[in-house]
Amino acid sequence: MTNVVALRRDPDFRRYLAARVISVAGSRVTLVAMPILVYQITGSAAWSAAMAAAETLPYLLFGLFAGVLADRLDRRWLMVAADLLNATLLVSIPVTWALGGLTVEHVVVAGFLSQTLFVVFDAANFGALPTLVGKDRTTSAYATVSGMTTVVEMVVPPLATLAVTLLSPAPMLTVDVLSYAVSALLLRAIVRPLSAPDRAGRPRSLADIRTDVRGGLAFLWRHPTVRTLTLVGATHSAAGGAWVAMLLPWADRSLGVPPSGDPRLAVLTSCWGVGALLAAKLVPVLSRRLGPARLALRALPASLLCGLLVVFSSHWLLGAVAAVAWGTAYTTVVINAITFRQQVTPDELQGRVNTTARMLSYGLGQPLGATLAGVVAVAASPSAGLAAAVGVLAVGVVLAWCSPLRAEARPEPAYSTVS
Repeated sequence: MTNVVALRRDPDFRRYLAARVISVAGSRVTLVAMPILVYQITGSAAWSAAMAAAETLPYLLFGLFAGVLADRLDRRWLMVAADLLNATLLVSIPVTWALGGLTVEHVVVAGFLSQTLFVVFDAANFGALPTLVGKDRTTSAYATVSGMTTVVEMVVPPLATLAVTLLSPAPMLTVDVLSYAVSALLLRAIVRPLSAPDRAGRPRSLADIRTDVRGGLAFLWRHPTVRTLTLVGATHSAAGGAWVAMLLPWADRSLGVPPSGDPRLAVLTSCWGVGALLAAKLVPVLSRRLGPARLALRALPASLLCGLLVVFSSHWLLGAVAAVAWGTAYTTVVINAITFRQQVTPDELQGRVNTTARMLSYGLGQPLGATLAGVVAVAASPSAGLAAAVGVLAVGVVLAWCSPLRAEARPEPAYSTVS
């Protein structure tokens, strides 16, 4: 069993947390540098779109297979191997650039393969954390990781953008190369296991893979709470995708904050991250008091309401407050759903169940929400684009309140005894 040392004093959890924070920091640098590098080489919007597609396709293409591997093989081995392979892959870009032979095809293929390795890492990571800390501490642990990585996601991109303007983006990728190497070393140094000892072993045939995939899908569909949170999560992610797509045009056309040269934009772009930090502090407390089902039924309408406040904001200060509130409610829903899945899913199904849920949200919900918002914004306005995606979220809220979540959320009846 996992020992009961507090998380902040647990050396293995500290190693895990440091690995995630350092790796996310490096990945944020790459997220800034890669698109700039592609555009510098080609000057083409089409190649920029190809780069974006190359980085989003792997979860849809390989998510289920990665889940099977994560449930059969040693998670620590998979995570360390993915980190080291990613470091080797990405270092090829600055080396080739220094030799004068870098091509856009090289960058796009490297981006695709790097994200494919991330899918494998992510599938293993879903089960590694609850195994490391114990399912009773999963919510607190995940919230801690989410809060720390959110800080990184807020701080690193502006610094990386400044660095890329002073240096070429290609050598900046060495930061991510080093982050992968350090992450691998830290994960390797964790003493406690990240997998149950009775791994099934690598799949021997395509039939094994199909059987494993069906097993994960069957659990997700049979568990009423997990099924509901997953399906509703897809509608919720659509609203998140719309926010990412519409933030700049919404700030410009609805709030009068131009996309460059205005410090108010920095405030607006950081609001969602501030909300995520607040959620990381709130979720463990709310989860203990309400339970996952009741927390979901309250946080979902709160996210809907805050989304509407964003849509109808006409002053940048009101928009900033609404965006912080929406970021808080949105991230509360996400953390609650992920940690509940991790707590109720058997260890041997963690990879398959969680990658399937991620595919429905990140892989489908976010791009569909961004596309819907973009189409409506072209026809009307960015606020209308946000409103359309918030409408999708409203459907999800109704579905949640008409689902088994309501029965799950009912408090146990109190019985009195008469002596």
